[in-house]
Amino acid sequence: MIDWILVAVALAMNTGGTAPAATATQGGGSADRTPGFVAEPQSATGQFTTALEVKPILQATKTSWVAVREYEGRDLVYLTHLLSWRCGLHEIRYGVNDGPMQVWPMPPCHDGTAQPNALRPEDGLPYVEFPPGTVQSLSVELLFDDLDTANARFERVQVLMP
Repeated sequence: MIDWILVAVALAMNTGGTAPAATATQGGGSADRTPGFVAEPQSATGQFTTALEVKPILQATKTSWVAVREYEGRDLVYLTHLLSWRCGLHEIRYGVNDGPMQVWPMPPCHDGTAQPNALRPEDGLPYVEFPPGTVQSLSVELLFDDLDTANARFERVQVLMP
């Protein structure tokens, strides 16, 4: 039930604007930006496993895509929110402090289960570690499974967890 409420909220909020805490762009994919990927069929599954279903949610929740946490003398960069909607994505890329973009290793979707997007212990940790105070900004690029893209840039202060 909550999934349908999120979809309704996402559709209602999808005005094409940018999220307040992120500089964002969205546009169609192109052959030079999506080598090796093909567009997947876009039918609503009811399980949020296609771009058709997850794109409105991710657009509406852009300010939650990433988080930075200072923990035990390290900066931890979390991508938990994006990983929770990964079944509608081909790829997540992130860059720190305007550095080169890195591909996040995507855990598999758990197709055939009640919660295909659920994160399991075997899927790995939802964060990456950096030395303390290192992460001043984060850039994120999403490649949806329909080959559309979305980008955002976040400043540390916007995504720093208390």
